Amino acid sequence: MSSKSDILNKIKQNQPAFITNLPDLNLLNSENPDVLSTYKTVLKNIGGDPVEVANYAEIIEYIKSNYNLEKRLITTIPELSEIAALDWTNDDPHSLQDVELNVIKAHFGVAENSALWVTDAVLGQRVSPFIAQYLAIIVHKKDIIATMHQAYERIGNQEYGFGTFIAGPSKTADIEQSLVLGAHGARGLIVFMLD
Repeated sequence: MSSKSDILNKIKQNQPAFITNLPDLNLLNSENPDVLSTYKTVLKNIGGDPVEVANYAEIIEYIKSNYNLEKRLITTIPELSEIAALDWTNDDPHSLQDVELNVIKAHFGVAENSALWVTDAVLGQRVSPFIAQYLAIIVHKKDIIATMHQAYERIGNQEYGFGTFIAGPSKTADIEQSLVLGAHGARGLIVFMLD
């Protein structure tokens, strides 16, 4: 028997006992019943802004009050056509370089890290949330869940060409621990939490 075989046999003989029961991760949800409050707190801590709204009219008023409508605003949401262009989804992605604000919907949000799940179905173009100066994402309050474990259960075996979690504005910090927002993506993120 070669020394390699001898080593492999000794490893096989000295395996730790197999643990059959993994912990029940659903208990994580019971510790935090107020996912909306947790979501807002975490989002603020990572540089995002939560805004609770009752309907699309409130979203339109917020955008009118806080953004320059003379600049380029885009969306994939027909209800926002009064303030943002809908006819950009087939444009050359490079032409989106001057977008001031992009408004999209999320499929759901995750309270523990304020992540929002988006796919091709809601983006219009994959580059759109990353190239705009500012990003606004709409999520229904009922679609905010507690943990990433629940998020992956919810995604399951869904079919999509592209999907990503977005949490907060783009940010980076160098070795001197200087935080820079908007270094390689949106400089700001508003999350409209819709009733």
